[in-house]
Amino acid sequence: MKNIRLHLTAPILLLLSMLMFTTSCDTTEAGTQSDARVSRSSDSPVRFTELRHPEKVDSVLALMTMEEKVGQLNLLSSGFAETGPVLSEEYRDMIFESKLGGVFNAHTVEHTLELQRIAVEETRLGIPLLFAFDVIHGHRTIFPVPLAESATWDPGLIKKASRISAKEASAAGLHWTFTPMIDISPDPRWGRIVESHGEDPLLNSRFGVARIEGFQGEDLYDVTTIMATAKHFAAYGVPEAGRDYNTVDISERTLREVHLPPFKAAVDAGVRTFMTAFNEYDGVPATGSDFLFNRILRDEWGFDGFVVTDYTAIMEMMPHGYARDEAHAAELSINANVDMDMMSQIFLNELPGLVEQGIVKEEQVDMAVARILDMKFDLGLFDDPYRYSDYDRETETIMREDFLEFALEVAQKSIVLLKNEDQTLPLSKDTGHIAVIGPLGDNQYDLLGSWSAAGEWTDNVTLLQGIRNAVPENTRVSYTEGAKLDLHDDSQAGFDEALQLARQADVVIMALGEGRHMSGEAASRTNIDLPGAQQELLEAIHETGTPVVLVLMAGRPLDIRWADEHIPAIVNAWYLGTRSGDAIASVLFGDHNPGGKLTISWPYNVGQIPNYYYAKKTGRPIDPDQRYTSKFIDAPNAPLYPFGYGLSYTSYEYDNLRLSESEIGNTGRLTVSVDVTNTGDRTGDEIVQMYTRKMVASVTQPVRQLRDFTRITLEPGQTETVTFDLEAGQLQYLDQQLEPVLEPGTVRVYVGPNVAETLEASFEVR
Repeated sequence: MKNIRLHLTAPILLLLSMLMFTTSCDTTEAGTQSDARVSRSSDSPVRFTELRHPEKVDSVLALMTMEEKVGQLNLLSSGFAETGPVLSEEYRDMIFESKLGGVFNAHTVEHTLELQRIAVEETRLGIPLLFAFDVIHGHRTIFPVPLAESATWDPGLIKKASRISAKEASAAGLHWTFTPMIDISPDPRWGRIVESHGEDPLLNSRFGVARIEGFQGEDLYDVTTIMATAKHFAAYGVPEAGRDYNTVDISERTLREVHLPPFKAAVDAGVRTFMTAFNEYDGVPATGSDFLFNRILRDEWGFDGFVVTDYTAIMEMMPHGYARDEAHAAELSINANVDMDMMSQIFLNELPGLVEQGIVKEEQVDMAVARILDMKFDLGLFDDPYRYSDYDRETETIMREDFLEFALEVAQKSIVLLKNEDQTLPLSKDTGHIAVIGPLGDNQYDLLGSWSAAGEWTDNVTLLQGIRNAVPENTRVSYTEGAKLDLHDDSQAGFDEALQLARQADVVIMALGEGRHMSGEAASRTNIDLPGAQQELLEAIHETGTPVVLVLMAGRPLDIRWADEHIPAIVNAWYLGTRSGDAIASVLFGDHNPGGKLTISWPYNVGQIPNYYYAKKTGRPIDPDQRYTSKFIDAPNAPLYPFGYGLSYTSYEYDNLRLSESEIGNTGRLTVSVDVTNTGDRTGDEIVQMYTRKMVASVTQPVRQLRDFTRITLEPGQTETVTFDLEAGQLQYLDQQLEPVLEPGTVRVYVGPNVAETLEASFEVR
């Protein structure tokens, strides 16, 4: 056995022995009184946090020097080379000098074990390190990107995927992941929309909670769980012009009604850490925002975990023009109850001097350290710093066969069928000659999508391989790239070969879209059409007359107006991860009936952006017969595909929408029921969606708001009655003083397969 239980040297043994009993620590040269962390005077910036291990944390704090304390607030990235992890002498020295509380981008048992051994056995106190990584949609077994996973509309599925990711990540020595990203974004120009769950607050709340529960489990002490992080707090998803890191300028009403609900849900679900946002809110960079982190997160919501900055975010308050220098930036952040500094080392360098000068209270530093130590106790690292260092578990857990099978299921359920004219799909497996054309047809690398953690692109099943796996050996499957996957390469050098192949084939599958680095962080686009020469390639192949199926792979909705008008079948396959090709092939040939639906309104063109479903009506709503109404003169107001949209190989009929009550009080409830029938000849999944609208209010309301949803499976001819509970509290909105109210009046209820196709009913609020 290779399980690691190294000999613990005197400092850590002394520390652990002190934690065997509770104590009240007197003030010493190295510490402060414990009651300084459980109360505050009216002028103190300290926010009380109910620690899980207060006596143990106080015992450790009492032993620490100021330099050791600020070391706990410092988080740096580890390095990786082609051949594996790299531990520089600088890192080794910093750990030895107790100048690191955690390391991110450090994984594998071998690498984390080496770092932890230095922290535990070669420092004065032996305080263990935290190891973190961006395990966003899988650790080594890669699932679809979050925007794709949200198209399943199945939080239980995502919870299980996150649970698998936690098992793999923890087996690789990790304690902490920087997910879920629950930023609301209605803007597909913004590259990080690929990490989101779309434009809707309820969906982001449900999926965020599912990820938190999957990663953290029921008890963080369980060695197969890791801490989750709610990010980015707050409003990061609506930068002006969709340009990453840009200014955000929204009202407090919009902040509270649209952007904060998923974060409040994360707090209620017990998320252990929050991450600051790069943007400013109301003129203040988020990392120094007293309003966001003290007033809302700590005071209003009672969050009791710790806050980590995003990468160098403390330092960035200087170019924002908010902090004068690094010392000022440190002061602003620590007093906003931001606890851990990612990468800038400003806390490490500046806090001791600020405390000595009396600019920052030592008790404020103590509170930040206490929150971090508290999580280390929660994870069991003080009981056994090497409990995540098990070579056998790592070998047995990574890329397990059942994990790969579940990755296939999630990938299949994430696919959205956008168009299927004349039942072009599914294709027959007996088709004589299938041509796969496009830069994503035999491409392993880009299928991972952004933030692919420890995923290896060489593990991925390409579309070409998936098709060959699915069809008989005598079916001819040919491939050519046709065009480059490059924003700036419009060469048509590969067109002739592609056209010749298309003319020979019985059907062409066009594999087009974005490369994995064309979406994600720092990957905003002003033009969201097909990159390079792909559009010209698609049009040329269409002109051959051979039937064409478009398989679209991207991290955002793209401008596909031409394809929607000319191509009979369009499959939106996002980035589906390790089992991509098998999942797409199963849909193309009908082994899996697609049931995914969009969680973002798919724009007709970039000029519509943002175009989200919960918009408000104007005083001059659109009227095609009137000039002076709110509309475009060169494009429709409606998106190309509405929120909640997705087709199937079967058909569904909605009927008999009914409400259990015709009126309720402002604390009442009712049930909403509808009959859904599979009227086709295939078993399929349907996602039933319920929306409401308060028709008149003292503050104008959106035309639709998603209130609930469910994914059901129906056999051919089967009818199921779907029932939703609707409570008055769900219908509350903020009045002109930003207080929650529900005023008397009419509420309309809409139920259907997407936001644009619904049955309607109404009731009264007394």
